[in-house]
Amino acid sequence: MTERNTAKQPIADQMYTVLLHQFMSGERGAGESLNIGALSRELDVSQTPLREALARLEHTGLVERVALRGYRVAPMMTRTDVQQLLEARLVLEPRLAHDAALRATPEFLAKLRESLTEFERSAEAADMEAEGFNMYWRSDDRFHNLIAEQSGNRFLELAYSALSGQIQRFRLFSKLGRTGARHAAPEHNAIFEAIAAGDGDAAAEAMRLHVSGATERLFGV
Repeated sequence: MTERNTAKQPIADQMYTVLLHQFMSGERGAGESLNIGALSRELDVSQTPLREALARLEHTGLVERVALRGYRVAPMMTRTDVQQLLEARLVLEPRLAHDAALRATPEFLAKLRESLTEFERSAEAADMEAEGFNMYWRSDDRFHNLIAEQSGNRFLELAYSALSGQIQRFRLFSKLGRTGARHAAPEHNAIFEAIAAGDGDAAAEAMRLHVSGATERLFGV
């Protein structure tokens, strides 16, 4: 995160970004305690914006508040967690892809193509080194969020947004060596091609196969 990128952000937003990056890069492991006083000294900021950032991260599911002990990084997902997240995503994401395909614009497709290109660049490195994984999850996140935003249904978009932190936990659960990014890249491309063609049914099916495939690869199915 560069000074140019953060200078215009409120401090709480900056801390949210810094902590999210640390979680996803593995700098802070699953279940690790997050002492606000220690974080304040380490990051050289007051405790108020840190509390705000941690509260936002708690809402996503990436951070947990433990009674009488403060915050901690959320633990790794259990197999049951991953299966239930899959079920929720299969309810939402094929419909989002279907609707986005029917509302596709040149501007939207250009942004989606950009995120797809970045994802493809990250695919080879995602399972080998931390920076590749970092690019992988950021481009993956952007790809799926762009589709949700283009659906035109703000309630479905909000429902997806509520799941987004848990999807980040899923990406973290599929850390280096197990992302399956090289398999996911052509799946993203199939979704993009269906959306670009304005074929809602094909976009929904491509999204269903992608979301299911990500879980299957994680468990080695």
